[in-house]
Amino acid sequence: MANTVNVNDVNRIAAGAKFTGDIATVNDIRIDGSFEGRLFSEARVVVGEKAVVKGDIFATFIDFNGTMLGGNFYVKDTLSLKSGCTVEGDLFFQRFQVELDAKFTGRCQVMSETEFHKVASPMETMLRKAQPVRPVEKID
Repeated sequence: MANTVNVNDVNRIAAGAKFTGDIATVNDIRIDGSFEGRLFSEARVVVGEKAVVKGDIFATFIDFNGTMLGGNFYVKDTLSLKSGCTVEGDLFFQRFQVELDAKFTGRCQVMSETEFHKVASPMETMLRKAQPVRPVEKID
């Protein structure tokens, strides 16, 4: 049975948006705007062609199409650098896929799932401790 993702479960930083800070989520996240900080996803991170990222990303899968201006990728499974992307930073992954015309400056290292959990543990802890957001009550 294939995993299906409900579009409402995908977090998004839309084109034109700028986000600075830490994000931790169990769901997929797509970045089409500007992100600076640390991001942890237990699922897939997709970075669009016009997106700009600066900081560390921890995820099970990363599909990277944009520009990274420093930071590191820590990927439990597969990192995909897409054609036309530019990456300045270090890459740690279990599997690595690079398309033609992807640009990369930094170092690469294969890492096990155990090593991933060691480096990602502060972000995983942050996710576990996060309090659920309560819906705003309707004011009459």
